[in-house]
Amino acid sequence: MSANVETMFYVREKPWHGLRTEIREAPASADALIAAGLDWTVEQQDVYSEDGTPIPGYKVNTRSADQAALGIVSDRYKVVQNKDAFQFTDDLLGEGVTYETAGSLQGGRKVWMLARMPQRYIIAGDEITPYMVVMNSHDGSSGIKVAMTPIRVVCQNTLNLALNTAKRIWAAKHTENVMNRVYEARDTLLLAETYMAELGRGIDELFQIKLSDRKVLEMMQEFFPVSEDMNEMQKKNNLRLLEDLKQRYWDAPDLSHVGRNGYRFINAVSDFATHASPIRRTKNYRENLFLRTAEGNPIIDKAYKMALAAA
Repeated sequence: MSANVETMFYVREKPWHGLRTEIREAPASADALIAAGLDWTVEQQDVYSEDGTPIPGYKVNTRSADQAALGIVSDRYKVVQNKDAFQFTDDLLGEGVTYETAGSLQGGRKVWMLARMPQRYIIAGDEITPYMVVMNSHDGSSGIKVAMTPIRVVCQNTLNLALNTAKRIWAAKHTENVMNRVYEARDTLLLAETYMAELGRGIDELFQIKLSDRKVLEMMQEFFPVSEDMNEMQKKNNLRLLEDLKQRYWDAPDLSHVGRNGYRFINAVSDFATHASPIRRTKNYRENLFLRTAEGNPIIDKAYKMALAAA
């Protein structure tokens, strides 16, 4: 194995690397928000046209810390403050869940907190650590979301598969009633445990899907085709990306014990989607990567469907 390939496989980090503030010692969500610099509120102000005329039916959400505009929403939009969005997670702490990191994306338009679930899963011989991401938006793009983000420990690959048998993302309602929050927390844990159980079955199924090298190459070429109607730059870029993905399937040290099967293919694609250097690294590259990790990565979802179809 060449030195550059070995290096590529041993510098991988969690997909939220570089975005986070560590909050491991936070005893409650309020403390976590302070540690992460999220202890600000959202205020609504009227919207005006350029000539100063009020625009009815709309409000602009602003951040109290600096009056930055976060988004224009309808006047029916109800603000959910950061402290309220994350408060229900405090009830999870008694169940062994621990806060790890928190932060904001897109200039405060989205805020998130990540917690590590207490269970340790061994699936197909691999240790899988389940993380739970709670996200809240202030630009009207979405409500409060909870998403499961399992990580294969040995390589930091995400295994957030879109299963037909279990939800990976669900809405978390906030309520002032304490008992309702407790039940909400229990429901969240139940949904998380159900997803991890189904993920285990899904991985076992992938492990049983044998793939020839020719079939794997065909599937990879669906991601990065090279055709005569492409210009030379497109061909060059796709060939580079294809070669990268091939190395992650055939040369990854952490997959050396895994046979030629669907599980190996999913890990190679996940590794590529999570850790490969893009052709062009944009300013918001890390933020976009994290959002794809939390909300679902189309490349991994497509790979999962392709592997099942090859059975």
